[in-house]
Amino acid sequence: MMRLFRQCLCGLVACLFILSSALAGPILDHIVESKVLRVGTPGDYRPFAIKTATGSYEGHDIEVIEKMAKELGVTIEYVPTTWPNLLADLQAGKFDIAIGGITRNATRLRKVAMLPGYAGFGKVALVRAADQSKYKTLADLNQPDVRVIKNPGGTNETFVLNNLPKAQIITHDKNAEIPELIASGQGDVMITETYEALYYAHNDARLAARFIDAPLTPRNFLGFMLPASDEDYLRVMQFTWDLIDKRGDLQEAAAHWLK
Repeated sequence: MMRLFRQCLCGLVACLFILSSALAGPILDHIVESKVLRVGTPGDYRPFAIKTATGSYEGHDIEVIEKMAKELGVTIEYVPTTWPNLLADLQAGKFDIAIGGITRNATRLRKVAMLPGYAGFGKVALVRAADQSKYKTLADLNQPDVRVIKNPGGTNETFVLNNLPKAQIITHDKNAEIPELIASGQGDVMITETYEALYYAHNDARLAARFIDAPLTPRNFLGFMLPASDEDYLRVMQFTWDLIDKRGDLQEAAAHWLK
């Protein structure tokens, strides 16, 4: 009975996807005709989306978007992008959806659409384990002798610039390399979100995640980002997200990656 139910749901998605193409907007038209979903991601944010040494991608968001693509009956083409260019690349039509640990906020939602929030988080600090007792408050981070390494273009950079003006601020283009710079003593603090800090602290004994229980910002959520120009496309993607959520696929991905 359960197998039959799942088959009916899959069929419903396929029918919706095919029938909608008759009245679809340009983005959905292109996806239906090409049977390809172009997915943009910086690919540098564990545990949500990381580009591996072999050139493939893995992470929570990768698992979820691949489940969505399977329901839609399309394949995925991953398109590299960067945090500074993420929004502009999406608006320029370089890809159909952006993933990889993207914060939902009003600034982005004024320009694009986003799927429902997941992975609640706050801004925290990744520091060396040997120095973690030094950082008890935000003021402890905002000191002239504290070296804060940031990645350009995202909300972490915005937080650093707005809240740590007294610190020594260093920009490093490759987000995935910053934890090692902190661990090796080339910087002192990385401002990031809950799950990334926990991932690196769990996998490298030299690092510790501070402010996990009392984040530096109010709780927020991540979301997949889409163009707002094609209502048919948004409706289909929203339906697909809801479907895999109700089936338990989102919970399965979270249990796998967000420990």
